[in-house]
Amino acid sequence: MAQREKLNISYVAQLARLNLTEEEKEKLTKELTSILSYVEQLNEINTDSVEATSHALNIENVYREDTVIHSGTAQEVLDELPPLRKQERFFKVPKVIEEN
Repeated sequence: MAQREKLNISYVAQLARLNLTEEEKEKLTKELTSILSYVEQLNEINTDSVEATSHALNIENVYREDTVIHSGTAQEVLDELPPLRKQERFFKVPKVIEEN
């Protein structure tokens, strides 16, 4: 309850660098008050027997051993190209970085 009384929407707007009209300030004050009221209700719930979690599901990292395999030399890969492209001695890839 005390937190809601101290709610100063003008100060919050200033921190967020927002230029709010009086109507917007009134609307946001009501919305934030409602949100804080809901949070206060959540704070009243007894969670002593609830184990803290960082995720809703029990997720574990799956690790595998890194193995080095031979995937072919550049020439071997170029030899697999269609006949019209075989004379090119490079790999052509789509542009992924745009210049300004």
